[in-house]
Amino acid sequence: MDVKDGVSIIVVSGDVEQPRTFTLSRRRAVAIKFAAAVLAVLIVVMAASWSSMATRAARTAVLEQQNDSLMARHQRMDSLASRLAAFEARQNYFGQLIGIASSSDSAFWLTNRGAVGSDGSGLGEGAATEPTAWPLTTQGFVTRSDGGASDHPGIDIAVASGSYVRAAGGGVVVDAANDPIYGLFVLIDHGDGWRTRYGHASYLVAERGRQVRQGEVIALSGSTGRSTAPHLHFEILRNGSPIDPLSMVTPP
Repeated sequence: MDVKDGVSIIVVSGDVEQPRTFTLSRRRAVAIKFAAAVLAVLIVVMAASWSSMATRAARTAVLEQQNDSLMARHQRMDSLASRLAAFEARQNYFGQLIGIASSSDSAFWLTNRGAVGSDGSGLGEGAATEPTAWPLTTQGFVTRSDGGASDHPGIDIAVASGSYVRAAGGGVVVDAANDPIYGLFVLIDHGDGWRTRYGHASYLVAERGRQVRQGEVIALSGSTGRSTAPHLHFEILRNGSPIDPLSMVTPP
């Protein structure tokens, strides 16, 4: 019960006939109420913090699993690339033994990989050059050539999925990503205003910021993005404006 000078608490016990009375001053009662309110707020904050930390821990576990999966994928691709490089090196070697001249275009060149060319030397990194080389090992079939048209710059080359896509010139990879239209694509800066784009790949070998040389494998062809069949979309840009690639490159 409340009294003028404080709060009285009456405790009735079955073992004691006379009830016990405890009197708290009004200041102490207010302090106890305040402490109880603070304690309740702390409990709520701690519960919210624990929930947030649990959510972050769950997200971290998912990200770690995704990172492990990506690392395993890269390791498998590196292993496959090494096997392909070794196979083509042996192919060139046996070709020389039976008197068949091998072409440098048959080597499987990879970004920053010490692949071996037909002459047995390391390929290394090349300087920036104009995009004058055909972007595929095979000729393929040009299904669409709009030259510098704004609605469809560049050309489409029908080619089997998984074919080697090669840099038309030496330069630096300024973008290697996924796009709703181009799908998996690579964009290379060749210096002096020249750039090339390679779209609809099934796998990207080159990475952003890496230097590549002319003829180096940068991707595997596919049908990602806005595409109805496996092909390579190839563009050449000069100072940001598209030009007809067939004026710069010639099919083999």
